[in-house]
Amino acid sequence: MEGQAKQAYFVNEAFNHEEPPQGGGASGGGVGGGGDNLHRRKSGGNKELQLDMGGLKKGQDVAGSDPPSMDFDDILPLIGEFGRYQKLLFICMIPFSFFVAFVYFSQIFLTLVPEQHWCHVPELDGLDVEARLALSIPMSNGEYNNCYMYDVNYTELLAQGKVMADPKWPRVKCRHGWSYNFTEIPYSTVATDQNWVCDDAALPTYAQSIFFLGAIVGGLLFGWVADRFGRIPALIGTNMMGLLAGVGTAFVGNFWQFAAMRFFVGFAFDNCFTMMYILVLEYVGPKYRTFVANMSIAIFFTGAACLLPWIAYFLADWKLLAIVTSAPLLLAIFTPFVVPESARWLVSQGKVDKAVGILKKLEKGNGRQVPAQTYQIFADSCKRMREQEAQNGNYSVLDLFKSPRLRRTTLLLIVIWMAISLVFDGHVRNVGSLGLDIFFTFTLACFTELPADTLLTVILDRFGRRWLACSSMVLSGVFSLLATVVPVGIYSAALAIMGRFFVNISYNIGLQWAAEVLPTVVRAQAVAFIHIMGYVASIIAPFVVYLANISQALPLIILGILGIIGGLLSLLLPETLNHVLPQTLNDGEEFGRGQSIWDFPCLAKQVDDDEEEKKRNGDVEEVRSQAFVRGTQTGASLNASTGGELRSSILRRSIKSRNSTKL
Repeated sequence: MEGQAKQAYFVNEAFNHEEPPQGGGASGGGVGGGGDNLHRRKSGGNKELQLDMGGLKKGQDVAGSDPPSMDFDDILPLIGEFGRYQKLLFICMIPFSFFVAFVYFSQIFLTLVPEQHWCHVPELDGLDVEARLALSIPMSNGEYNNCYMYDVNYTELLAQGKVMADPKWPRVKCRHGWSYNFTEIPYSTVATDQNWVCDDAALPTYAQSIFFLGAIVGGLLFGWVADRFGRIPALIGTNMMGLLAGVGTAFVGNFWQFAAMRFFVGFAFDNCFTMMYILVLEYVGPKYRTFVANMSIAIFFTGAACLLPWIAYFLADWKLLAIVTSAPLLLAIFTPFVVPESARWLVSQGKVDKAVGILKKLEKGNGRQVPAQTYQIFADSCKRMREQEAQNGNYSVLDLFKSPRLRRTTLLLIVIWMAISLVFDGHVRNVGSLGLDIFFTFTLACFTELPADTLLTVILDRFGRRWLACSSMVLSGVFSLLATVVPVGIYSAALAIMGRFFVNISYNIGLQWAAEVLPTVVRAQAVAFIHIMGYVASIIAPFVVYLANISQALPLIILGILGIIGGLLSLLLPETLNHVLPQTLNDGEEFGRGQSIWDFPCLAKQVDDDEEEKKRNGDVEEVRSQAFVRGTQTGASLNASTGGELRSSILRRSIKSRNSTKL
C-alpha cells in the first residue's frame, strides 16, 4: 500500500472492517499503523474473515507497529461458524437439556400431595369413602378437614348403627396416618408414602430449599473443577453426582435421607447443562450464537420440561420416576468422545497448541482449509491475551463496591436478578395451586418458554435490554396480580401462565445484561456472584409458594409485587445495546453516565445509521482503542470467557454470546 511499509492487517468483511487509510504516519487507523487504534466495526454480512498478509513473511513485523491480532471470533469464520461439526455439537445439547430439566423439575412430581386427604380410621375400612368421611372427619369451611378426626369409639358407633357424625364430638389429630384420593394424581409419592402433610406439610418445601443450597455448593465446587481440570471433567463430574444422588432418591426411608439426596442432586443444577451450553457456544461463530443460545433452550429444554409431567403420569411410581429421570445422566461419560475441551480454557492454561489442534479438527470436520500462518498468528495473539488476563487477575468482586456509581449498578443488578429468580421459580412451583390439572397446567406453563425465547431472539437486539426487562417484569407482575382477582380455575390459571411467559423473557435478559454492564476485568467473578445470589432468592421461592396453604392468592400477590418492583428498578440500569462495553473499573464507573431513562435504542437507530453513512462517506472518522473494540464483542474477549463465567451457571442464560453491540 502506498506510503506505508508492507504490513499485515485483517479485513473482517463479516464486520465491515475498514481498510487502513491511504497515506503514512501514526495517524493511520490500521492495526499496524503506529498506535493501538482500530476502526469502528459493525456487524454485517456473512462473508468470511480474510487475512491479507500484504507480502509480509511469517514472523515479520513492521518496525514500530503492533503485531497482528486475532482472537477466537476472528478465526471462527475461517474454520466455519456453523458447519457440520458445530451442528453435531448443537445436536449433542439435546440430552443435556433433558438432564437439566429433569434435575430442576422432577422434585415437583416426586412430592405431589393430593388436595383430598383425610385421617385414616382403621375401624372404618369396611365402609366406602363417603361413609367413612361422614362418620369420622369434621367439616371445615364446607370441606372435610385434612388433619383432624373425631375422638370417639368407632367400633361402638358401628355397633349402634351410626352413619353420621355429631359436630359436637371431640376432635383429635390424625392417629393412624392418612388416606389419599389419587384420582387427580394417579400415583403415590414420597410425600404420601411418608405422610408429609398437616404438621409435616412444609417438609417438601424444606427439601426444595436444600436442593438450591446444593446448587450453590455444587456451583462453587464444579466451578473450581472446571478451572483446575477443564470443562469436560467438570461436566462429567456434575452429571455423575446428579446420577448417583438421583437414583439414591428412590431408596430413601425418611425425610433427612431424602433431603440429603436432593442436596447432592442440587450439585448437578444447572452445571449439568450450562457447561455443555458454553462449550458449544464457544465453537459457534458470532453470527449464529443468538440462534444456538436461544433455540437450545426454546426447543430442547422446553421439550424436556413439557415431557416430564407425562413421564411421571404414565410411570405412576415415584421411585421409578426418580430412577428414570436420573439414569440418562450416565450418557455424560461419553462426552469426551464427541465434544472437545474448551479451547479458551486450554489457552488460559498455556496449552495453546492443544487449542489449535481442536480448531484444526473443526476445520477438517467443516471441510475448510486455513493457512498454517493464520494459526500461528492466532497462537501468538492468544499468548499475548493470556498475559493481559494475568495482569487483570488481581481484581475481585469487592472492587465493584469501591466506587459509587459502580456500587449502585452492582447492587441494582443483584436485587433485580434475585427478584427475577424468585419470581421465575415461584411461577414454576405454583402451578399446583392454580385450580387445574397439574400435569396439563405444568406442560402449558413450560411451553411458554418456546415463544418467549423465539420472541426475544427477534426483538432483543432491536429494542435493547432496559425497557424490555422493565416491561416484561412489570407485565409479569400485573398478570400475576390479575390472577388473584378472578375466579380460581381456567381464568386465574391463564393469567398466571401469562405472568410466567413474561418472566421467562426477563430471565433470559437478566444475566446477559449483567455480563454486558459489568467491566471485563471482573466480569466473570461478578456474573458468578450475581447468579449465586439468584440461588439465594430461589431458596426462598418454595416458602412463598407454601403460603398457598394460608391463602391461595398470597403467592401470586407476592410474585406480582416483586415483579413490578424488579421491573421498575431495571430502569435505573444503563442500556448496553449500541454502546461500547466497559473494560476497566473506571469504564464501569463512567458507563451509562448521561443516558436518559427515556432513551430507546430502536428510536436512535436512524441517527446511528446517519452517523455510519457519514463515516462511510469519509465525513466522520472515529477510532477506538483495540481493547475497546474487542471488548464490545460479547464472547470475543478471552478475559470474559475464561476463569469464571462457567461458574456463573442458567444459564447460564447470561452468557448467551449475542453479537448485539453495534460497533
